[in-house]
Amino acid sequence: MRQEEQFTELYNQYASGIRKLCLGYTGDAMLAEDLLQESFVKVWKNMDKFRGDAAWSTWIYRIAANTCLTHLRKKNEQFVDADEERLAMIPDDERNKEQEVQLLYKCISKLAETDRLIITLVLEDKPYEEIAEITGITENNLRVKIHRIKKQLSEIYNSYERL
Repeated sequence: MRQEEQFTELYNQYASGIRKLCLGYTGDAMLAEDLLQESFVKVWKNMDKFRGDAAWSTWIYRIAANTCLTHLRKKNEQFVDADEERLAMIPDDERNKEQEVQLLYKCISKLAETDRLIITLVLEDKPYEEIAEITGITENNLRVKIHRIKKQLSEIYNSYERL
C-alpha cells in the first residue's frame, strides 16, 4: 500500500477520535481542529519511522496526546474563558445535546493531563489494554484511575449544574 493511501486510511479511521482527544485537552473546538491537523502532519512526516511495535492507533493517539501537551505547555493557557461562563449561564431546558457535549469536553479540559487522555480514550471505547499501552500504566492502575476520574468529572459537571 502506498504511503498516501495508508495515510488516508489512517486519517479516516482515527481522525474523529483524535479530534475528541484534542477537544478533551483544550475544551475549544477550533483549537482542537488545529491540533488534529498538526497531529496528522506529524503522523505523515513520521510514518516511515513507525516500527510496528505497537498498533497504529496507539502510535497515533500518543502523537496526538504529545502534540496537545506540547501546545498547552507552550501557551500555558488558562481554560477558564468567556465560553465557559456562557455555557454555565444557559438554563437546562435550553441546552441541547451538542451543548451538553461541549460542556462535557469543557469539564474534561479541567482534568489533569493524563486523566484527560485516559477519559477521552474511554469515551472512544478503546479497550483498557490499549489505553494502558498508550498511557504507560498497568491495567489494574488504569481501572482505579478511571473510577477516580469519573468521580472527579461528575463533580466538575455537577458544579456547572449548580450555577
